[in-house]
Amino acid sequence: MQDLCADRQWGCEAVRRINADFNRSADTHLIRVDLEGFPEQTLYLKDESIHPSGSLKHRLARSLYLYGLCNGRIGADTVIVESSSGSTAVSEAYFAKLLGLRFIAVVPEGTAQKKLDQISFYGAETRAVPAPDIYAEAERIADELGGHYMDQFTYAERATDWRGNNNIAESLFAQLALEEHALPDWVVMSAGTGGTSATIGRYIRYRGDLAARTRLCVADPENSVFYDHYRTGDPDLRIKTKSRIEGIGRPRVEASFQPRVIDHMMQVPDAASLATIHWLEGVLGRKCGGSTGTNVWAALQLMAEMRDAGEAGSVATLLCDGGERYLDTYYNPDWLAREGLDLAPYLKTLEELAG
Repeated sequence: MQDLCADRQWGCEAVRRINADFNRSADTHLIRVDLEGFPEQTLYLKDESIHPSGSLKHRLARSLYLYGLCNGRIGADTVIVESSSGSTAVSEAYFAKLLGLRFIAVVPEGTAQKKLDQISFYGAETRAVPAPDIYAEAERIADELGGHYMDQFTYAERATDWRGNNNIAESLFAQLALEEHALPDWVVMSAGTGGTSATIGRYIRYRGDLAARTRLCVADPENSVFYDHYRTGDPDLRIKTKSRIEGIGRPRVEASFQPRVIDHMMQVPDAASLATIHWLEGVLGRKCGGSTGTNVWAALQLMAEMRDAGEAGSVATLLCDGGERYLDTYYNPDWLAREGLDLAPYLKTLEELAG
């Protein structure tokens, strides 16, 4: 009984620390982007890069820890293990340090060094394996150590309260409330686990006023099965190639991906995603990560469709993380050349679109 009480007390203290960390944090900014080429269509970017661990995944990591704690799966001596392309591992490492837990991230080979450095900064460990093997290796390590495999790809869609509790959707729409077009025509989100798109899609349906106007578009990069799964319904799709746009795109259909809450999907070429972040640097005066480029490219295509149809309104999407993590890749001309990525045609398209 004493051990049970001690473990319960530790769990309560862990939840308090996570909630206190949240209480110290301000909400993320919503940036209005006015573009000359879109006089009646407004783009909004919710800047998730300002979280303490630097990305949208901070929200997911917090939810996953609370989910594990409140389900009794994480205790004072539990080793936390996660399979991740980088940003989720950075955020989970942040919370592991907050709670004094050992954390091991199983990452795909070739993950950006800056992300690996950030994981190490929080005192965590990394294991790099071929991309298709990250799931099995993370599960093996957790079993071997008697730890907890966080498994973001399964639990992302259920760890977050999609009805509210200041989730990403509730925060976004609250910040839009005083805008000229408070109910956006589209929300655009790329998918890694599928948890964020599930939260947004469910929340739109939960809010009747949104359901009547707002649609959810999920943008998918190359080397990902989500788009083909959405189109065909085949849950067994597999590919062996790793997505070049870190944090999004998957080689298999993840359990957290919920296609029925999505209204439209768009496939975005990797060169278009990366051209967009180079173009966006001139608009915002700052560097963004590749998934932001995927989001914004898709958002601009939808805005162009609205403009061509004579429809005024707004499109909202996410700035997922900063570009400083990708100086050796997405902002490196030598890396782009090695990958065979020609950004010039897409940069020209962006200039013509945005004016």
